[in-house]
Amino acid sequence: MKTDLTDTTASKINKALVKARRAIGTPAVGMVLTLVIVTDEENAYDALKAANDASREHPSRTLVVVKRVSRSPRDRTQSRLDAELRVGADAGTGETVVLRLYGEIVDHAQSVVLPLLLPDAPVVVWWPVDAPLDPAGDPLGALAQRRVTDTYSSEQPVRELTARADTYTPGDTDLSWTRITPWRSMLAAALDQVTCEVAAVEVEGEEFNPSCELLAMWLADRLDVPVKRSLSSGPGLTAVRMHTDSGPIVLDRADGSLATLSIQGQPDRAVALKRRDTAELIAEELRRLDPDDTYASALRFGVERLNPSVPFPQPGSDAKGAGTESADAKGPDAKAADAEGEPVKGEPVSGGPAVGVSTELAVEAPVEGAAEAAGAQGPQGSPSASLKPVPSGLSGHGKAAK
Repeated sequence: MKTDLTDTTASKINKALVKARRAIGTPAVGMVLTLVIVTDEENAYDALKAANDASREHPSRTLVVVKRVSRSPRDRTQSRLDAELRVGADAGTGETVVLRLYGEIVDHAQSVVLPLLLPDAPVVVWWPVDAPLDPAGDPLGALAQRRVTDTYSSEQPVRELTARADTYTPGDTDLSWTRITPWRSMLAAALDQVTCEVAAVEVEGEEFNPSCELLAMWLADRLDVPVKRSLSSGPGLTAVRMHTDSGPIVLDRADGSLATLSIQGQPDRAVALKRRDTAELIAEELRRLDPDDTYASALRFGVERLNPSVPFPQPGSDAKGAGTESADAKGPDAKAADAEGEPVKGEPVSGGPAVGVSTELAVEAPVEGAAEAAGAQGPQGSPSASLKPVPSGLSGHGKAAK
């Protein structure tokens, strides 16, 4: 059932909702929250469709706030509120009110929304596009327990991540973070299957995709290891490579739907990692209305701390890394060959990589020469003390033990 109200008020909208519920035979209100969508006319349809699909899991009253642009100075001084009410099958499993604001009332949307909120129910505000830099400081955001933004829709998503970290308030979240939930679950499960120490991580994905940065920051924050952000043609996230002392762990998704999980010593496995639509993302966010501490910790890690100036293993190289032999570990024949200037097996030839020796992971600083490489190892050729032990699993809540 649809009802159109022109030049109306919040009081008239409430009365029309009660009348519409009685007309379809459902006078009781069985909704669990109020979802406020702040958008423009161009994106209102897609946002409302996603909210209606999500309402099948979370029955809610959806208030769509559309701020219309006035064409002339006279229009900007005249305030008007139009409303479109949808109840029953036209509104999923809840109620939908589309509010179109004109004139000066555009700057006071909270005064229109406040009387329409469900009593004693949580409030969630979602900005599909053009979210404020400080969602909690926005007049509409101040009404909500949960504030949902989407950095992917901004013109400079990576820069906006930094702004979000500066203004973060408990209750803020981002759909770019929600998109990587399956990736985080799969990577944590992969590390729980082996006992290893992670030395470095590489996250590969398309440019200007903030989900890649958020996943890289989460891994760097949890594992306390260098994380490299590399680019690919997409779609979205394409691969995560973890270099460990027991071999590489790779989660690769080239087509955007089916991924391959590769663990050293185990057969490759196909994993379903399809790109989810907006309705699934909103439904996931509405399941949890308390502050997301894991997101806050990853966001505050900082984009600028990614891509440290350390060498990373090339694809196909041994992740364990034997390192360069120290001078004290050389035998008499090797020392004699050094004195005559002849190459020795295991030593670099003409500045190239060592013959028969795999590349070693340097996790703190690049190795300048053989002397420095030798000094970075103990007497038995063990990795230097800068390699920090990391637990095999990734905890979704709380810092990993260091």
